[in-house]
Amino acid sequence: MADENASPSVSETPSKTNPVPVTESKYSPAARRKRRRNLVILITAVVVVVAGLFLWRYLSSYESTDDAQVDVHLYPVSARISGYVIKVNVNDNQWVQKGDVLVEIDPTDYEVALAQAQANLANAEATAQSLNITVPITSVNSTSQLQFTASGVDDARAAISAAEKQLTAAHQQVEAAEANDVKAQDDLHRYKLLVDTREVSQQIYDQALAAAKSSTASVAGAQASESAAQQFVQQAQSRLTQAAANHEYAQTGPQQVSSTKARAQAAIADVQQKRALLHQAELNLQYTKVIAPISGEVTKTVVVGLNVQPGQQMLTVVPLEDIWITANFKETQMKHMRPGQRVDISVDSNDRTYKGRVDSVAGATGPLFSVLPPENATGNYVKIVQRIPVKVVLDPGENRDRQLRPGMSVEPTVYLR
Repeated sequence: MADENASPSVSETPSKTNPVPVTESKYSPAARRKRRRNLVILITAVVVVVAGLFLWRYLSSYESTDDAQVDVHLYPVSARISGYVIKVNVNDNQWVQKGDVLVEIDPTDYEVALAQAQANLANAEATAQSLNITVPITSVNSTSQLQFTASGVDDARAAISAAEKQLTAAHQQVEAAEANDVKAQDDLHRYKLLVDTREVSQQIYDQALAAAKSSTASVAGAQASESAAQQFVQQAQSRLTQAAANHEYAQTGPQQVSSTKARAQAAIADVQQKRALLHQAELNLQYTKVIAPISGEVTKTVVVGLNVQPGQQMLTVVPLEDIWITANFKETQMKHMRPGQRVDISVDSNDRTYKGRVDSVAGATGPLFSVLPPENATGNYVKIVQRIPVKVVLDPGENRDRQLRPGMSVEPTVYLR
C-alpha cells in the first residue's frame, strides 16, 4: 500500500500520457534578452525615482513670484517758512548729496526779523540787569527806612512830651501872670483912689499904673506863649502821625523787595523769551536755504518766482542707494520662508539677476492696508488665497550703478534650503 501511494521517483521514465515540458537553458539567447530587459526596466525605474526625487527637492527648495516691485522711501522736501523762491540749484533727475543746498528763498525779511530780535534781546537784558541791581538796593533801603522811621516815631513822641511840658509851663506862667495882673490892677485901683485924695504921690500912682500895664502885657505874653506851646504840641502830634505813617509804609519794605524781585524775575523770563525769539529768527533765516535731507536723485523741482508756504512740497529726493524689493508671496508659499534666506532677483529692464536676502515679513496681508479692507463677516465668504508682502534687501554693492528704480517689476526667487 505504501508503494502504491508513493510518488514516482525522478529517475523513472515518464509515461507517454504525462509528458514533461522541456525547460529553456538559462544561457539561452531568450533568457539573456529577458534579463537585459528586466535590468533596463529596473535601472530606468531607479533613474526615474531618483530624478523625481531630485526634481521634487529642487522644486520645493525655492519659491518665486512675479508680483514684486522695487520700493524706496521717498523724501518729500517742503518749505518750513513762507517766501519767494529766488534760486533753484538743481534740475530734475539730478543726483545730490546730503546737505546740498537745493532751493533758496529770499532772506531779506528774515534778516530784518533777526536784527529786530537781537535788539529786543539786548533791551531785555539791559532791563533785567538794572532790576537785578535794584533788588539789593531796595532791600538795603527798606531796612534803613524801617529803622529810620522807627526812630522818627520815637523822636516825634519825645517831641510831643516836651511840647506838652512846655505847654504846662506856659499855662502856669499864664496863671502867674494873671494873678500878678489881678494884684497890679487892684493896686492901681487903690492907688487911684489914694491919688485922688492926695494921700499918695503921683509918682507912686504912676509906678502902680506902669506895673498894671506891665502885668497886663505879661498876661498877654504868657497867653501867647501858651498858644505857641499848644501849637507846638499839635505840630508834634502831626509829626508823630506822619512818622507813624512813614513807619507803617516802611514796614511794607519786604513786600517792596519781593515786588522788585518779581519784576527782576519777570525781566529774566522776558530775556529768555526774547532769546527764544532770536533763536527762532536765526532758524527762520537758516530755513531760507532748503538742503537735501539725504543723498539721492531729485524729481519734480519748483521754479524761480514761486511763493511758497510752510508745508508746501517743493521737490522729492529718491535715495536710489537705499532701495529694497517688496515681494507679494501667496500665503501657501510662506510655510518655509524665513528672514535671512538667499534671494535671486531677476529684472527684465536690464536682464540682470541681483543677489539679496529676506529681511522681514509684513505683519498683515496686503488687502488689509488698502483703503477698503475686506470684510469677511458678511455671510458671502469665498476663500481666496491672500498675498503677504515680504521685504527683500539687496546685498551690499548690488545696485552700485543705480539701475534699479522704485516701481520696477522684478521676479524674486527665495531659496528655502
